[in-house]
Amino acid sequence: MKFIYGKQDWKTFERGEENCYLMTNGLGGFSSLTMIGSCCRNDHAVLMACVKSPNHRYNMIHRLEEVLCFEDDSIHISSQDYVNREVQGNACGDGGMETAAEHPQYYYGKREEGYLYQTEFSYEDYPCWRYLVNGVEVEKKIVLMQGINAVAVTYGIRNRSGKDVTLEVLPHLQFVPKGTLLSGKQQFVVEGRSIASNGHKLHFNTNGEWKEIPPVFYENLYYAYDACDGRKETGCTMVNHCVFLTVPSGEEKALELVYGMTANLPGAEEMFCDNEQTRKALADQAGFQQGAASVLAKSAGQFVSYRASTANKTLLAGFPFFEDWGRDTMIALTGCCLATHQYKTAQSILQTFRTYCRKGLMPNLFPEGKEAPGYNTVDAALLFILAIYEYYRKTKDCVFVKSMYDTMVQIVDWYRKGTDYGIKMDEDGLIAAGHGYDQVTWMDVRVGEILPTPRHGKPVEINAYWYNALCIMKEFKQLGMEDDRDYGQLAAKVKESFGKFWNDEAGCLKDVLSGTRADSQIRCNQIWAVSLPFSVLSPEQEKQVVDVVFRKLYTPYGLRTLAPEDEEFHPVYGGPQLERDLAYHQGTVWVFPLGGYYLAYLKVNGYSKEAKAYVSRQLESMEAALREGCVGQLPEIYDGGNPVSSKGCFAQAWSVGEMLRVYDALRD
Repeated sequence: MKFIYGKQDWKTFERGEENCYLMTNGLGGFSSLTMIGSCCRNDHAVLMACVKSPNHRYNMIHRLEEVLCFEDDSIHISSQDYVNREVQGNACGDGGMETAAEHPQYYYGKREEGYLYQTEFSYEDYPCWRYLVNGVEVEKKIVLMQGINAVAVTYGIRNRSGKDVTLEVLPHLQFVPKGTLLSGKQQFVVEGRSIASNGHKLHFNTNGEWKEIPPVFYENLYYAYDACDGRKETGCTMVNHCVFLTVPSGEEKALELVYGMTANLPGAEEMFCDNEQTRKALADQAGFQQGAASVLAKSAGQFVSYRASTANKTLLAGFPFFEDWGRDTMIALTGCCLATHQYKTAQSILQTFRTYCRKGLMPNLFPEGKEAPGYNTVDAALLFILAIYEYYRKTKDCVFVKSMYDTMVQIVDWYRKGTDYGIKMDEDGLIAAGHGYDQVTWMDVRVGEILPTPRHGKPVEINAYWYNALCIMKEFKQLGMEDDRDYGQLAAKVKESFGKFWNDEAGCLKDVLSGTRADSQIRCNQIWAVSLPFSVLSPEQEKQVVDVVFRKLYTPYGLRTLAPEDEEFHPVYGGPQLERDLAYHQGTVWVFPLGGYYLAYLKVNGYSKEAKAYVSRQLESMEAALREGCVGQLPEIYDGGNPVSSKGCFAQAWSVGEMLRVYDALRD
């Protein structure tokens, strides 16, 4: 499926910054700009390299300034917004406050409005822009290659202007860790076809001409998306060289640039071929017939990354913000890897997490450098067992299951006797978790001493996972494992006790057993008690849950995290950090629980032909979602009141994975 946008999609500069693209390199690095080629986030970059996989990212090339130079005029085809402010001391390096006029070496640019000349933006396997300027046509393409920190940019130039024209490309550099601000004190040194700064070196090749220019510090790039989200709204870049190519009137030429952190850079053509072959292989392996599902299969591959600390693969939770988190990975893995038939990748990821299992817990965050891993998650370990089960259902690979069995036994044993963060089986067989300021479910926001969704006690989805884990262990034990534990007996006890969650008045499940008002709040977490393979409810109860979730929480783009009539419901996600945190799980629409809802709907309707047709029709809304925000991806969240624009992380692994699980179920 090829996404094509036209001038109506960027009627204004602001409209042009609503959508972006994403490419990743399998190391944790990525490339992402808006569809008009601008940076509207600090985290946007032509090349965001990852110097140690998967989380040590450096913004190497932030953006590209592109100018068409005629004999008597020059016109930007690049787009970028700026704000004009006084020069701060940290930028000038003098600790003072001066006016821009006193520091001409610092650039205070007017908005570059290349979008006015842009005729098309498209994305299939890589982004492509087209421009028309006074008889000159330019086609720009950007691509990453798997396994290296390198980017290729090509410009096809067709000159019918009647005049010679020169395309000048000025890479705007940062060489800073992702999310940090470039200082005017940072030095950039050009050494042949390489630039060195901040302990890193960037090499480049080009078929055009290039020249070193006096360094220019560009201050106050304006980030519209960060501004509306309460983050720092400005950024800085440095320009110290220019690449250019002259095209005589009536001729066609191509300019190629390749930048990377290795001296032996591949050619642009090789990089484009690698990208196309990689993405075609992902789609072919998945074998989906629906165009949207095939797109998502390719998108799922963008989250797979190498992890240096384990020499195995991992799944990044999302771009541009997130790292590889235990909970997110276990939820996303089933769709991103198993529904797409990437079984070897699934094995590698599960082995990565098994390596760090401690006291029955999977890491929520991996150790980086000298930091210890974080284990503040009650669900990741149980989801690990569920992921292995789904792997087994797909492959019947008993050998791999046996290699993982000791870890699964360890998880169950620790949950029974108790482990960190208040995680322990109660006398009734149910799992209790969380105490103090610990946030151990996926609704994990903490703002100082404020816990918007504490969920301490016995969370509903955790106990559904627990019941399913016990049933799975019972099945796996029958594969010939040496294990004298009676998982079936304990599972029966848990199923009986699970009845405590039933809310007769609301006709659905309580969100948590805590003895507080939170127990009766109607939230999306209950849907997993229905969608999981082993039923902990009666068929009648399952249907009631599905109906209540649909009435109270369903939207075409995701499930609300809280019913709108609840006094704690927040209809809008945005503003400063505190406002966003207070709204994060208090009504905000999340995409990934929608997968659980559709799977639950199919289950309670016996996977009938009619049920599959209904879900297929509902999924058509996702095709619109794929065109908005990050092209070809699914976001983290939407507003709870009126979910029209993607928010939060613009490409979220478990959002993609859960939709792929639904598409997978529809073809069985």
